[in-house]
Amino acid sequence: MTETLDEAVQAADGRALPQPYSYRQTPLVEPDWRRFPGWADVTDEEWRSAQWQRSHCVKNVAQLRGVLGDLVDERFYADLEADIAQAATMSMLLPPQMLNTMAPSVPAEGAGSLTEAFYADAVRLYMLPVLSDRRVQWTSHPHATRDSLHEHEMWAVEGLTHRYPTKVLAELLPTCPQYCGHCTRMDLVGNSTPQVDKLKFVAKPDARLTEMLDYLRRSPGVRDVVVSGGDVANLPWPRLESFVAALLEIDNIKDIRLASKALMGLPQHWLQDEVREGMARLAGVARERGVGLAIHTHVNAAQSVTPLVAEAARAMFEAGVRDVRNQGVLMRGINDSVEKLLDLSFALLDGAGIMPYYFYMCDMIPGAEHWRLSVWEAQALQHGIMGYLPGFATPRIVCDVPYVGKRWVHQVHEYDRERGISYWTKNYRTGIETADSEALSRTYEYYDPIYTLPAAGQDWWTRHAADAAVHADPSRGVHS
Repeated sequence: MTETLDEAVQAADGRALPQPYSYRQTPLVEPDWRRFPGWADVTDEEWRSAQWQRSHCVKNVAQLRGVLGDLVDERFYADLEADIAQAATMSMLLPPQMLNTMAPSVPAEGAGSLTEAFYADAVRLYMLPVLSDRRVQWTSHPHATRDSLHEHEMWAVEGLTHRYPTKVLAELLPTCPQYCGHCTRMDLVGNSTPQVDKLKFVAKPDARLTEMLDYLRRSPGVRDVVVSGGDVANLPWPRLESFVAALLEIDNIKDIRLASKALMGLPQHWLQDEVREGMARLAGVARERGVGLAIHTHVNAAQSVTPLVAEAARAMFEAGVRDVRNQGVLMRGINDSVEKLLDLSFALLDGAGIMPYYFYMCDMIPGAEHWRLSVWEAQALQHGIMGYLPGFATPRIVCDVPYVGKRWVHQVHEYDRERGISYWTKNYRTGIETADSEALSRTYEYYDPIYTLPAAGQDWWTRHAADAAVHADPSRGVHS
């Protein structure tokens, strides 16, 4: 007798067993910014203004205190100041929109009432790190480096990374409207911190962009350009439009992706008339020339998808952008469960029409160990989210392997679980390996966080860490 699916899920007492995840359509919410004392009198018109958002960004503890007042107690402020002084690789920069999504549903009930909610909040954990978040032992992996993906080594011209055969990354600028604690480009992006003296571009901006375009004109094998930084939302619109328009004139360029976390962190920027009208002009040319023009954003928690984010995404679709996709980062305490990943994916897809595209494993940069997950944990999460979303909208969890690039987490070639060392292969040469006959046969390594290893593995790293460490050049300003 053949058992049906319905019969198979019946418990012994005849009741249906619950699914591991239950879909529920959840309305998007714009938290009330007036719950914070510093914004009690901010009007709806001011909140929707990109200029107001930029001019009221929170850049230091004093400004944060001015917004939150005593709703967060002194313990949190001291913890934050300690992280800035001792550990932070990124300076503080929070648009009001971003800060407002932290502890969104906790009412103000008096002094200190938001403290625990702030400590536990998913967005706060990666956008406003405090010292007590970080691990005391193994704060950084011995193999952590400032430019963990070696993008600078692969610059064809300054700021243009040519890693993949048909794709390039154009870093137009080194700033963002908001700074994430886990930034993979912490070597270049943002202001210097007490721990990190940032790399600076040498050439003038116009000269760099001209060199990029010249390189692409003489590189017919490149068809795909990711226009990034930093964040393109920080580039004056006429300059960004001019650069993208020039890309559209290059016959071999068939895909252009604009990278902007600000679609979530500062959606007001993408709702400005100048931006909407400019995007419509670019999208019209892209359609005429058969070029896919898309926006890639960076959302890590479902609470970040608000009605304003959805409105900004719709505005880009109305302007003619082909797609808006999300590239999140897998991080402990933020989106490290099947439920959190699916909640986020459905909020993006159903709430804002944003395609859940990738979740990257957090890169091996200094100070990131408390965020990073092991490969086996990522594999379990990929398994767990399968079957709930449409296939075209099921995000792939990828490991960005140094000197290799993105690999689905199940593509690992070999995996030493005890020492947390995974070995990966690739099927193309990067721009710095054109004469390397072993590039396609060599294995490349990625390392799990040491605290996730069994005792034997942790003991091995304790004994071999000094020998294994890959130290960044001290002249580049790494202070350990």
